[in-house]
Amino acid sequence: ALLSVVFHHYFLAEGLTKTSASNAGLILGMGPILTVILTMIFFRKKPTLIRLFGFICGAMGVSFTVMAGSGGLHSINLGDVDILLSILSQALSFILINKASKTMDPRLLTGYMMLIGSFILFAISLWKEPEGLSSLATAPSSIWGAFIFSAIFATALGHMSYNYAIGKVGAAESSIFLNLNTLFSLLGAAFFLNEAIVPAHFIGLIFIVSGVLLGSGAIEIWILQRKNKRISA
Repeated sequence: ALLSVVFHHYFLAEGLTKTSASNAGLILGMGPILTVILTMIFFRKKPTLIRLFGFICGAMGVSFTVMAGSGGLHSINLGDVDILLSILSQALSFILINKASKTMDPRLLTGYMMLIGSFILFAISLWKEPEGLSSLATAPSSIWGAFIFSAIFATALGHMSYNYAIGKVGAAESSIFLNLNTLFSLLGAAFFLNEAIVPAHFIGLIFIVSGVLLGSGAIEIWILQRKNKRISA
C-alpha cells in the first residue's frame, strides 16, 4: 500500500506538476529495468553481459531524456527526480506483490492495497491542498468524467489485472510490458496536451526500450528459443 499506492502516486502527482508529460513517460519506462535490478539484488542473481548492457542503455536513455530532452543540464528539476522516485517505489512494490501473491489472491491483495493507500493519500491531499474538496464542486463535467474513468479502469481494474499477472508470470517478466508506457505517454502528450516532442525524446525512447528488451532478458529468451528450434530441426 505504501510503495505501490501512496509513494508511487504521490511522487507521480508531484512530479507531473514540475515536468512535462513526455519526460515523465520516458522516465517511467525505466520501471522494467529497475524491477530486474531489484530482483537481482534481493534474490542475489548476477546479471549477464547482455542484461548489463541493457541496464547501461536504460540509464543512458533516461539521462538523455532528462538532460537533452528538456533543454540541457540546467533544466533538470525536482519534477524529474520525483518521477524517478515514483517508478522506483513501484518497482520495489512489484517484488513484494510477487512474494505476497503466492499465498494471497492478487485481487484481494489489490483491494487491501487500494483501500489502505487511498485513505493515506486522502489525508495527504487535505494537508497539501486544504481547498481541494471545495474546488471539486465547481469542476466541469469533463474533469469528473476523466476522474471516474481513471479511478475505475486505469486504477482499479488496471492494477488488479497487473497484480494478477505478476503473481502468474513473475515481477521481472510482467514488467516488460511497462515499456509501452513510454510510447503511450509520448503520443498522449502530443495529441492531448499539445506538448512538443523533440528528437531528443525519440533518442531517449530508443535507448530505454532497447535497455528494457536487453535488461529484462527478453532478447536472451528469444536467442534461446531460436537455438532450441535449430536443435530440434
